[in-house]
Amino acid sequence: HWTLLGVSLLNCLLSTACSVGLALAFALTVHSRGTHLVRGCNSSVLPVDARAAIATNECPFNTTRIYDTALALWFPSLLLAAAEAVLSGRCCLVALVFQGIGPCAHSYGKEQV
Repeated sequence: HWTLLGVSLLNCLLSTACSVGLALAFALTVHSRGTHLVRGCNSSVLPVDARAAIATNECPFNTTRIYDTALALWFPSLLLAAAEAVLSGRCCLVALVFQGIGPCAHSYGKEQV
């Protein structure tokens, strides 16, 4: 039971940190209209808006769809990481109940488990 508690607590913390990081990346990308995504390209021909379709050989990646692709991948990842954090938190509560420590531990005896 202690292993379940430790692993679920660690996973809850990591999933929460991942959710916060993805939300921050998503918000900064939307706020800057994708200019941070093409910052690695040292070209004056690149537009200010990353959604503008342009392909140059001076950039190590294709810049035409990087904004839409990043947002399309980050949003589901954000939802899945948040769901993982919630489920890990519930698993942590179950481990606490099994130890007799949790909020429902008094009404849920070890004999019933």
